[in-house]
Amino acid sequence: MRNANLVITLEPVEKADLPELKKKIQEAFGIAFVEQFGEQDEPIPTDKELEEIFHASGTEVYHILQGIKKVGGVVLGIHPETQFNSLDFFFVSPEYQSKGFGLAAWKAIEERYPDTKVWETVTPYFEIRNIHFYVNKCGFKIVEFWNKYYPEPDRNLEQAMGEFSVGCDETFRFEKIMK
Repeated sequence: MRNANLVITLEPVEKADLPELKKKIQEAFGIAFVEQFGEQDEPIPTDKELEEIFHASGTEVYHILQGIKKVGGVVLGIHPETQFNSLDFFFVSPEYQSKGFGLAAWKAIEERYPDTKVWETVTPYFEIRNIHFYVNKCGFKIVEFWNKYYPEPDRNLEQAMGEFSVGCDETFRFEKIMK
């Protein structure tokens, strides 16, 4: 059941809570990956990838709360000098999906960063729920489709394929231009 009156807040993640959040991100992202490609040797995304993004310049990490319940999490790249910000990881725990929490959380993110000129995010081609959510619910536009014929700039496809055994060579890039 959807609830249009959800009150969602964003709580900064303390350094001590990063290992728990990493596990939750991997659980949430792993569901669709395993459904599409089967079990993998490493979690998706990898520990290394998450550690790098958690400690990158401009990274902001939040728990998504509804009341005192942690219903998800978000990792953002915030760049005040350009206001070209990125949605690096965003998840709602499976038990809270399809109930309006994701859209309410996205609105809370937009409210927290009102000076943003452009939001950017990416998702693999097989993440149909994500594509629907970003395009039809949040107002993002697909601006690129990275694949073997048009690889992601600044990323070696063989290196990416080494990180994930399958699935990373076809990815959509989205942008939302703010008014």
